[in-house]
Amino acid sequence: MEIKSYKTKGEIMIERAESNFGTFEYDYIDNKNSNVDLTLLDNVQFIYELSLAELELKALGIDFEVTNGLREFKILNKSDKQIEKIRKKGSYYKTVAGQFTDYFQIIQKNQTRSVNQYLTHWFYPYKGKFHPQMIRALINIIGLKEGDTVLDPFSGSGTTALESQLLGVNFIGVDISPLCVIQGRVKTESIYVFDEIKMIKNEITANVAPNLFQTNENYYNFLDKLTSNERVKNFYILARLLAISDNSRRNRDFSNSFLKNIELMLASVKDYMLIKEKLNLRLGEIKIEIGDARSLTLQDNSVDGIITSPPYSIALDYVQNDIHSLKDLGYDILKIRDEFIGVRGNGINRVYLYNDDMKKSYKEMFRVLKPDKYAAIIIGNATYQGQEIKTVEFTIEFMESIGFKLVKNINKIIFGLYNVMKKENILIFKKGKL
Repeated sequence: MEIKSYKTKGEIMIERAESNFGTFEYDYIDNKNSNVDLTLLDNVQFIYELSLAELELKALGIDFEVTNGLREFKILNKSDKQIEKIRKKGSYYKTVAGQFTDYFQIIQKNQTRSVNQYLTHWFYPYKGKFHPQMIRALINIIGLKEGDTVLDPFSGSGTTALESQLLGVNFIGVDISPLCVIQGRVKTESIYVFDEIKMIKNEITANVAPNLFQTNENYYNFLDKLTSNERVKNFYILARLLAISDNSRRNRDFSNSFLKNIELMLASVKDYMLIKEKLNLRLGEIKIEIGDARSLTLQDNSVDGIITSPPYSIALDYVQNDIHSLKDLGYDILKIRDEFIGVRGNGINRVYLYNDDMKKSYKEMFRVLKPDKYAAIIIGNATYQGQEIKTVEFTIEFMESIGFKLVKNINKIIFGLYNVMKKENILIFKKGKL
């Protein structure tokens, strides 16, 4: 099976917009309304998004006024340099001075129906995912620049990893879950081995048969014989786990799902390569390892920023949620449960253990962050056994007790049937100077 060439809705949208502009040039200026310097993306609809958009502009050194029902901005200190900065780095904007932003063009590369699952973000269904747009904004808001290093000690599905990579920011990710580590690596590393992934595709898809896929051992041994490249193997491991998830959660036929997902994953990696070339992106270096946020192997004062969301494991049992994939990878579920934050213990003891683990994690975050730098934490109060756990208040109080200063607290309402949390807070802390 070959990747079919067809235009996505996003690409059709760009073509239509280009035809309206006459030609697609970055020096295009909309002379019909000289007061419109900056327009929001169509999908920006919540108050917290507007708050982040404004904070992002301030962090980028832009003076502005909000106009036209909060949908447009007038730039007060407009210059070619300011326009270029917004175009390359901005997160919530469709056009600046009549030019499409890089982000608007990036999100058109989307093989799914979900607006936040562009490029490789969609690989594997992971509960509690960040909105990548929000993460891109936070990278800018906390002042991270090309070549800086950001840490996510609970790297999860790799959203911060991919958004950092796109902005040229180096990334260190740590997660205790081997499933999460594979997700993050495949999303950010597959572009470097695309040709090698394609080379063995036909041999893998030709062997989709019951005798090959009856056991994980058969499949993984088969992969080992085809390639020694871990990045290539991880791609096909995740493709298998995605099909296992589809079968377990949605009762989809394994073989059909496996074949379809390989094609879509390849198409998404190719999309990433194309947009990197088109926008001349200088990608950040990515390092994602199995590790423990309570005991990081990083030096003191070594990272330029932290963006993370601690596990909501009091409300969501991550081990049980992904038990089918963890078993397929050959992991001891009881051992994994004992290592995960928030799934040990019962009753009030579980909350106590969770808080104790988070204290250790926050102390480690303070230790490795450089002075005068920022840590952004996205967290919400959980409900456990009918009682609300004041996680937000606990986090603010403890972070300030160890030397952080809370500089911003943004309420974020969550919509969606399957969201465990209905409200989160975006907490931005600053580590003081030594």
